[in-house]
Amino acid sequence: MGRYVLALDQGTTSSRAILFDSEGDICGIAQRELSQGFPRPGWVEHDPEEIWASQVETGREVLQTAAVSSQEVAAIGVTNQRETTIVWDRRTGKAIYPAIVWQDRRTAADCDALRETGQSARVEEITGLVVDSYFSATKLAWLLKHVGRSDHENLAFGTVDSFLLWRLTGGKVHATDVTNASRTMLFDIARGEWSDELLDLFQSSDRHCQS
Repeated sequence: MGRYVLALDQGTTSSRAILFDSEGDICGIAQRELSQGFPRPGWVEHDPEEIWASQVETGREVLQTAAVSSQEVAAIGVTNQRETTIVWDRRTGKAIYPAIVWQDRRTAADCDALRETGQSARVEEITGLVVDSYFSATKLAWLLKHVGRSDHENLAFGTVDSFLLWRLTGGKVHATDVTNASRTMLFDIARGEWSDELLDLFQSSDRHCQS
């Protein structure tokens, strides 16, 4: 059994990897800065390929620095920038559009419309979140509407943790945990499951396009 744990810390401005031994001591740290994209006022984007490459590079660096082989790693943990939204093609693993970062405000008007039509109270009841473009739901709806892909059955949605897990497992695992799911504004926190009602509300009810 492996003696080490590799932690991947994928943040808004950088990606880091930290290697811990069985005693919890740090054996190595590596970090890469992450480019920021601002194509329009209020829009914030990242390149999913840069996210992936930076995490692979930092992971390899800490293993090499500590002279530890991948076979000695018992587990990999991922912490990430939460509400940032990525949609990728299941067949290729490639994102269909840049990652829309949690700071992005392009869907603020859509959130205003939900409040004006009296639907925000129901969203808050199910998710525990106030309606805001900070969260993933309106970002996902925007992507599905504007990128021009009709083959939603071939697409997968996730926050950054889901995207990294998909890549790390060669497309075998599409998953997240409840702490990340609860930040999408699509998760029923009382029932502990995705909300079909909210998937319909945000025009993203295709069961193949969720974490």
